[in-house]
Amino acid sequence: MSVKGWKTAFALAASFAMTVPAAAQTPPGVLVVGQIAEPQSLDPQQVTAANDFRITTNIYEGLVRYATGTLDLEPALATAWEISQDGLTYTFDLRPDVTFHDGSPFDAEAVKFTFDRMLDEAHPFHETGPFPLAFQFSTVEEVRVVDPMTVEFRLEEPYAPFLNNLALPVGAIVSPAGVEAAGEGFGRQPSGTGPFRFAEWIANQRVVLAANPDYWGGAPALEAVVFRPVADANTRVAEMLSGGIDVLVETPPDNITLFADDPAFELHEAVGPHVWFLILNTREGPFADPRVRQVVNLAVDKQSLVDNVLQGTASVAAGPIPPAFDWAYNPDVAPWPHDPERARQLLAEAGAEGASLRFLVTEGGSGMLDPVPMATAIQADLAAVGLNVSIETYEWNAYLARVNAGLAGQGDMAQMAWMTNDPDTLPSLTLHSDALPEEGGFNSGYYANPQLDELLDRARVVTAEAERGEIYRQVQALVHEEAPWLFGAHWRQNAVTSSRVSGLVLQPDFTLQLRSVAKN
Repeated sequence: MSVKGWKTAFALAASFAMTVPAAAQTPPGVLVVGQIAEPQSLDPQQVTAANDFRITTNIYEGLVRYATGTLDLEPALATAWEISQDGLTYTFDLRPDVTFHDGSPFDAEAVKFTFDRMLDEAHPFHETGPFPLAFQFSTVEEVRVVDPMTVEFRLEEPYAPFLNNLALPVGAIVSPAGVEAAGEGFGRQPSGTGPFRFAEWIANQRVVLAANPDYWGGAPALEAVVFRPVADANTRVAEMLSGGIDVLVETPPDNITLFADDPAFELHEAVGPHVWFLILNTREGPFADPRVRQVVNLAVDKQSLVDNVLQGTASVAAGPIPPAFDWAYNPDVAPWPHDPERARQLLAEAGAEGASLRFLVTEGGSGMLDPVPMATAIQADLAAVGLNVSIETYEWNAYLARVNAGLAGQGDMAQMAWMTNDPDTLPSLTLHSDALPEEGGFNSGYYANPQLDELLDRARVVTAEAERGEIYRQVQALVHEEAPWLFGAHWRQNAVTSSRVSGLVLQPDFTLQLRSVAKN
C-alpha cells in the first residue's frame, strides 16, 4: 500500500474513535484492535504490561520466540544456538540479511547494544531507560561480538530461565541507530525488525502499525493495524458489536456467551500461566501479622468470585505457580477454603478485629479480569468477618505507577495480575527479598523470607527440569502457608474477532501475534 493509501486507511479506521454507527465497517486489510488502555511506551525494554506487549511484539523480535500457540521455543533472529557444558556460555548464530525498519542492519553489534543499554549503567544510552524488567537478565556478565553474525552471552552463574527470558518482550532487539537518533524519545519512535513497523501514535486515540514489506518471514497479509485504547469494557463490547473494532481483547465475562453464540463473531480462548492476586502490605499495618493474611484467604470466597463475577472464565488459585506449568505445579496444595468462622477466630487471636484497610483497585488493566466488581465482592466478604475495607480506584497506568512503587504509606492491599513464561518469574520478581521496589523489583508488599529466597536461588541454577519442578513445588507450599497475597484466580484468556478476521491464534504468553492474521 502506498503512503497515500495508508493515510486513507488510517483516517477511515480512526473515524471509528469518534462515532460508531450501528452498521460500521472497518477498512479491508486494516485490523482495528480494541485495547484496554493507552500504552505507556513502545520501547520494549521499558514497558511491563501485556497491554503494551500486544503492540511491541509486532514491531520487535528476540533471538528466540514461542512457536504459535505454545510455550515451545523456536528460532527468531537467531537461527541456532549452543549452550556450553557448564551452562555459562550461550552462543547464537544470527539470521542473515535482516534489517531494522529504519534501514540499518541487524547484526551482533545490535544484540550487544540492546543488552548493554539495558544492563550497563556506563553505557552511553543507558539513560534512555529506566528498564524495570532488566533483572530478567541480571546474570549476564558479558555480551560479546564473536563476528558480525555470531554473538555470545557469558553468564555469572548457570541460570535455567535464561533462554525462555530471551523470548520475552523485554528481550527484543532494538535498532541502535533508532535509539541513537531518538534518545529518550525512542519509545515514541520505535524501530525493530518485526512484521509491522511504527507509523503513527496519537495520544489517547490510536497507535498505527504498517506492514513491513521487507520482513524476513514474508510480508504480513494485513496492510495495517490500529490499536485503539478503549478503557471502558462496556464501550469495547458495544464497538465490537457495531463493527467499530475487529478484535476485542479481555472480553468481560458477562459477554462471553453473547459472542460465543453469534456466528458473526469468533470467540478465542487459551489457557496460559496467569495469576490474579492481592498484594498484602507485610511491612506495616495489619498484614505484618501472618495470621491476618491468612484471615483474608479464609474470608474471601474465591469460588464465588470465579463462578459469579468471572462467569466461569477462570479457576481458583492456590499459590504463585500457575497449573499451566504442570511440571512445576504442586497439586497437593489446595486453595484456601472459604471458612468465615475460622477467619473470625484467627482475627480475634491476632487482635485485629475491626481493623481498617485501604484497598487499591484499578479500573481495568492487562489480565486484571473484572477488577471493580471483584473488589466489591472481596470488600463484602472481609466486612463479614470484621474487617473494614475502603476501596480507592485508579486509572491503569496511574495504578501501576502507584503500586509498583510499593504499598508503604499508600495502602494495605492492591490488586495485581501477572502472565509469565517460567515458574521462576513471578515469585522471583514479586516475593524475593532482593526484589523490593527500592531495589527496582516488584515486591510491592515487602515480603521477605530467607527460606523462600534460598529455594528460588537454588531453582535458578538447576538445569534438570525434574529437579527444578520439585523446588517450585516446595515454593508453592511455603508461599501458600505464609500467605503474603490473597491467592485469587487463574484466567483463561480470551479474545473475540469478527467473521472478517482469520488466522488469529492466542498465545499462552498473552502477547498478540498478528503476522499470520488476515482480514477481508
